[in-house]
Amino acid sequence: MSKTNRGNFFEDFTVGQVIRHATPRTVTVGDASLYSALYGTRFAVQSADSFAQGIGYPRAPVDDLLVFHVVFGKTVPDISLNAVANLGYAGGRFLAPVYPGDTLTAVSEVIGLRENSNGQSGVVYVRSTGFNQDGVEVLDYVRWVMVRKADTSLPAPQPVVPTLPAALAPDALGGAVPLLDIDGWRDELSGSRARFGDYEVGERIDHVDGMTVEEAEHMIATRLYQNTAKVHFNQFTEGQGRFGRRLIYGGHVISIARALSFNGLGNAFHVAAINGGRHVAPLFAGLTVHAWSEILDAQPLPGREDVGALRVRTIATKDRPTVDFPLKAGEDYDPSVILDLDYWVLIPL
Repeated sequence: MSKTNRGNFFEDFTVGQVIRHATPRTVTVGDASLYSALYGTRFAVQSADSFAQGIGYPRAPVDDLLVFHVVFGKTVPDISLNAVANLGYAGGRFLAPVYPGDTLTAVSEVIGLRENSNGQSGVVYVRSTGFNQDGVEVLDYVRWVMVRKADTSLPAPQPVVPTLPAALAPDALGGAVPLLDIDGWRDELSGSRARFGDYEVGERIDHVDGMTVEEAEHMIATRLYQNTAKVHFNQFTEGQGRFGRRLIYGGHVISIARALSFNGLGNAFHVAAINGGRHVAPLFAGLTVHAWSEILDAQPLPGREDVGALRVRTIATKDRPTVDFPLKAGEDYDPSVILDLDYWVLIPL
């Protein structure tokens, strides 16, 4: 029996397979501080116990995307250690708040398989769920990833492609946010006066700022999440690959875009769901990320008079300011676009 893990290849997966991932991870205030240092996130609820307690939280919750990355990282050794690329996300729900001191574990179920026409790789669809130490579900999401085959002579499995929702309904949102005392919300401390009613469907927002990715930062971030994907770590192997260098973890781009979105969406304090997302093109260290967003929908939440939901599409670019909202160049994405993310955020009424 081998004592080392080579990771699963495409032919190792079967539809219905359930994988319980190793290494429970206790999230600490140190993790939250390091996350802030990496991305410069400024949302007040996650930044200050006093602000969070003033609106009804017991203390500042952990940033939603830090929770996502930690759960995602648990899945990598079993799902995407031999990945060519992580392709997309759908149906992601943040189900319960996570606080420093909580311990996260993850379980994944394989819900689809499709071999690529070249016979060298295939797409694996998984639904991953994160739990806290009490067995409470804090997050679930679907992702699909292109994984290499180890033995290209093996026949292709019967293709199974799951049907995924285009977007989650508003009544599926809000589980990770307690009922809040919005009278305690102070705009001068949150950094924005714009609330739910100040945004219009179709409105576009240039987030103005840019953030250059450094090699050390994306390496630290990926290690923070215990994400062991080879394409992020090993320049010896990646230097001989198709790009000649390490690839920035796609989640790192998501967190940069989210941090940049504060300038224009400063009161949108909680990511409630990820409807869908696509990593359009790779990002490498030394390039600068910009972002813009469009408001796709605005909905009240059933039974809540404290917060409403904005459906946001955020586009991130590399080395391209977004004052003119770059997206498409003919039928294809503009060459600068690296991320197209559709998600729900909650914001005070």
